[in-house]
Amino acid sequence: MDSQAIENGALCGALAEPQPGGGLSPGEASGAGLPSAIAAASPLAAGDRPPRGRAPGPGPRPIAALLGLPGYRRAQGPAARWRLDANEGARLADLDGRGLLAGERLRRYPNAAALEARLAQEFGIGAENVLATAGADDGLFRACLAYAGGGRRAVYAEPAFEMLTRYLSLAGAELRPVRERGGKLPIDRLLAEIEKPGAALGLIAVVSPSNPTGSVASAADLARLSAAAPEALLLVDLAYAEYADEDLTAAALALPNALVLRTFSKAWGLAAARVGYVLGPAALLEPLRAAGNPYAVAGPSLALAEQRLDRDRGAMGAHVARVARERQAIEARLSQRGACPSPSQANFAFAEVPDAELFVGVCAGRGLALRRFPGRAGLERAVRLGCPDDPRGLAELLEAIDLALAPQALLFDMDGVLADVSQSQVAAIAAAAAEFGVAIGPAEIAAAQGAGAANCDWELTRRLCAERGADPTLAQAKAAYERAYQGGLFELERAPLSPAELRSLAQRWPLGIVTGRPRRDAQRFLEQAGLADCFGVLVAREDAALKPDPAPVRLALERLGVQRAWMFGDTPDDLQAALRAGAAAIGVLPPGCPDPERRRARLLESGAACVLAAPEQIGSALSRWLPPTAESARPGSPAPAPARA
Repeated sequence: MDSQAIENGALCGALAEPQPGGGLSPGEASGAGLPSAIAAASPLAAGDRPPRGRAPGPGPRPIAALLGLPGYRRAQGPAARWRLDANEGARLADLDGRGLLAGERLRRYPNAAALEARLAQEFGIGAENVLATAGADDGLFRACLAYAGGGRRAVYAEPAFEMLTRYLSLAGAELRPVRERGGKLPIDRLLAEIEKPGAALGLIAVVSPSNPTGSVASAADLARLSAAAPEALLLVDLAYAEYADEDLTAAALALPNALVLRTFSKAWGLAAARVGYVLGPAALLEPLRAAGNPYAVAGPSLALAEQRLDRDRGAMGAHVARVARERQAIEARLSQRGACPSPSQANFAFAEVPDAELFVGVCAGRGLALRRFPGRAGLERAVRLGCPDDPRGLAELLEAIDLALAPQALLFDMDGVLADVSQSQVAAIAAAAAEFGVAIGPAEIAAAQGAGAANCDWELTRRLCAERGADPTLAQAKAAYERAYQGGLFELERAPLSPAELRSLAQRWPLGIVTGRPRRDAQRFLEQAGLADCFGVLVAREDAALKPDPAPVRLALERLGVQRAWMFGDTPDDLQAALRAGAAAIGVLPPGCPDPERRRARLLESGAACVLAAPEQIGSALSRWLPPTAESARPGSPAPAPARA
């Protein structure tokens, strides 16, 4: 189909129940009982007072079906080179739209008759058997209103296209989902659900290929469903039909109770034009005509669709063939890296991965937007990967899959990750500032570190003093800091991760350190904590430019002899350096963090694929993200030699 993800999560949560008599509970009257999305938008919830002379009250109230349903929002993610989360179709060359925007075309109400006649010719049916709609979504909504409203039962396979469940809910249908398993239409369970007692059966929905799984139905499946419930509408959604091995349009049109949904948004590449259509018996189409707008599709959009049909069939066919090759390559790479792809016949791959949030986050760090399904039962580990329809995009996607599922090394920042410096470096900064008459607390220091551009404690000391009216030179700030730190504060540092835990990790991956500490201080801590033999590489202050420059991360990769690595860091500087070097960036909240939620948000803004609550979680997280059965860079390898320059 031709809609983006619902940003706010699952669609099928419980709908708010109306109070007896349609009234509001006291909590709802104040805004407290409304769903968060609605309450946040409420003037009363925002603290505004009702206008003078008007009695307090909730104002206009939507129908109950809308109260539990989040508003549709186009998913907003980080800037991405490749938007592979919306299933958009062919990549088009720029079109000359001057003829489409001719004044007379814009002045007149649109007339879909020409396109409907052209589509009728295409499928060998009469023009009365075609209804042009504003995208296939429009046809889907009309069908749900016309045939599933008023409490009728609606039977469909789950996971389902999100807008299907939304429209059925708005129509007031009784939802009867049947769980799909193994990437196949659960035909026997659908038939069993049809036979169950209950309200009148209004609609059976089949999406083939399915969104989000890409699974397909067969002509025999459609025939069995039609025969089992001749009194119900069989709605066959074929938005992705051009990509499938078998086009079910003719098979569906041969059934007396079936309607077919199709669209120009996918293989034809006209998602922005919003042109779909419904095919089927005129008598079944008539209620859909009554349920929709009289001029649903804009005139220029109608003309664009006609042009594509007449001029670009060859280009569309080449696009479909290219997508099939890309999808096979994506599924093969996912399987190679231990994921579980389902067979798809759409323009996307669908798979289960160890951790969907991390997987999507790692790919986002490489400039690729993918889709996951938070809050949807059974899809917690699922990801959907659109085919880029571009060789460069495919190469970048395959590289991102490798990085997300098979890192070749693990890199660690030292301060705040390998070393708890909440009692040492923080105290040293405060003590140094005091020498210049400046009082700085731990929260202020942590806030500055969390803001970024703070990878040098000496420079951070100087900057914090300057912001408070003192003006030490960098040399003076360094000297004051070193007097406090080297005077004994360094002895307060501890290692959140034990030597045994790190040695266990080192059996699977080479480990490296990328730190802004001077080498002397870094090596002293490693020896003090018993970690000196856990790491193969130590990149220190003297070796390269400081983070967020990517140079120290690149140097660590070079010295380890690998291309793909995950880096754990507690500051934006760490994460930005990792991303610029092509590594995955994993955020970690440092020990003693005074404002963890703000720090977490800042790390996510800086590109973290995810954020761990403490360094102690790294080992368990890696076991979850990369189970021992997953591909390892060094299976059975001995522990590394002590860290080298």
